[in-house]
Amino acid sequence: MEIVFVGLSVDRDEVEDALEAAFEDDGEITGAGGGMGQCHLDLEIEDRADGDEALRRLHSVLVELGVSESAQAVVRD
Repeated sequence: MEIVFVGLSVDRDEVEDALEAAFEDDGEITGAGGGMGQCHLDLEIEDRADGDEALRRLHSVLVELGVSESAQAVVRD
């Protein structure tokens, strides 16, 4: 899953750390980048993880950090 942020109000590393903590053994950040007012994180979810639960967890982290409005998730197979 790629999570794209436009106008991120916190440091990208803070979002990365929070996602790593929230997903523990069910997922990990495998890439990141940024430029031209945008940045992104690549979050790889383990196949055994429930997809709906993963999206709820992702949303919860983004809301807690106050960045859900600046994020768009793109799910890739």
